[in-house]
Amino acid sequence: MRIHFIAIGGAVMHNLAIALHRNGHMVTGSDDEIYEPSRSNLATYGLLPPSAGWFPDKIHSDLDAVILGMHARSDNPELKRAQELGIKIMSFPEFLYDQTRNKKRIVVAGSHGKTTVTSMIMHVFRHAGMKFSYMAGSSLKGFDLMVGLSDDSEIAVFEGDEYPASALDKRPKFLLYKPDIAILNGISWDHMNVYKTEEEYIHQFRIFAESVSEGGTLIYFKDDPLVNRIASEVKGDINKIPYRVHGYFINKIGVFGATHNRVIPLKFFGEHNMQNLSAAREACFQAGITEDQFYEAIQSFEGAAGRLQILKKSDRGIVFYDFAHSPSKVKATIEAVAETFAGKRIVACLELHTYSSLNAGFLPQYRNTMDRASVPYVFFSPHAVELKKLPPLNPDIITGAFCNNSLRVFSNADDLFSDILREKQNDTIYLFMSSGNFDGYNLKKLADELV
Repeated sequence: MRIHFIAIGGAVMHNLAIALHRNGHMVTGSDDEIYEPSRSNLATYGLLPPSAGWFPDKIHSDLDAVILGMHARSDNPELKRAQELGIKIMSFPEFLYDQTRNKKRIVVAGSHGKTTVTSMIMHVFRHAGMKFSYMAGSSLKGFDLMVGLSDDSEIAVFEGDEYPASALDKRPKFLLYKPDIAILNGISWDHMNVYKTEEEYIHQFRIFAESVSEGGTLIYFKDDPLVNRIASEVKGDINKIPYRVHGYFINKIGVFGATHNRVIPLKFFGEHNMQNLSAAREACFQAGITEDQFYEAIQSFEGAAGRLQILKKSDRGIVFYDFAHSPSKVKATIEAVAETFAGKRIVACLELHTYSSLNAGFLPQYRNTMDRASVPYVFFSPHAVELKKLPPLNPDIITGAFCNNSLRVFSNADDLFSDILREKQNDTIYLFMSSGNFDGYNLKKLADELV
């Protein structure tokens, strides 16, 4: 096939482009800006566009398909040209479904945990020697791409997020995958720029649960009231499997998963990850993985990139980075660290970076989320606020929204990290949480200085 990518620099888009190139397809692409690591990855395979921008002459009638990235606008000149020529235009979730329509599809959804659950399933499948297609929202040890398409596999596992598919298709991505096995791992309002009310956001998950194929399976977290209600309302001939947080305990040796008949050492921690573990287990069982296979494989799972990732560890402390940014993720991540490192001093720093988190109307959702940190920090960039065309943020509004009088709020990265370094002490756990990059600050260098 000859395939052109509009907005090839996206995290999933560039991985899909490379996967198709490696499978023998003719791939081209364009983008107005491409950042690392997308730039280097594309260059390695000769797929980096020679110039930034949009070039309608790249669109011609010999193309079999155009894949439209979610940040390309509806007036994109390449898109307009493709429409004029009548070329098939697809979003990447639409394309992934098309490529796996004859496979059994596992789709992982929820406001939090979907990357980790997807990664756990992939890790177990690979350990068991299964062939499968996949798409995950982060890199994973043992996989050089976030996307893989296998012609001779019978199963596919996709991370399904609720953000719109493209400028032409405003449906949530997870609705395009048409799951045979769906996982619903928890719901907490997010993406305020798309879903103006909490009910509108929740409704997307209701549609997702109803999209499970006839005779398919809905695996759902029973202890989330919203998820439980949605599952109870789903009609049709589907199998419903509830799950709860997996049994576990922590001692001086480490973290262990526990069932009625086995205890296994784990390389990840936190109650939220034990919830993720249960979701992955049920999905693997539905795919034919045995209990022994699952527990043997999961012992070597180290987590997805950017999820409680250790930047530095020494006898003076540990520095973690986590992608957490929404209120539920922030709370779960801090509580996981506080539980696992009980009695330790915890310095937690959150960057407000998304449209929702920088919106004064959404900020009260963060109430008490950082209360278990010994020294809590919040950082925001006024430039990010300006780019998102939001009113300026007042630090007092942030402090009030978090309901935490110990909170230290900074809008300058240099001042923030200078303050953190001044507070440096031994035997401290540092946790930096962001979906951004703290204005480009080098966290690895900072970690070296801290511990």
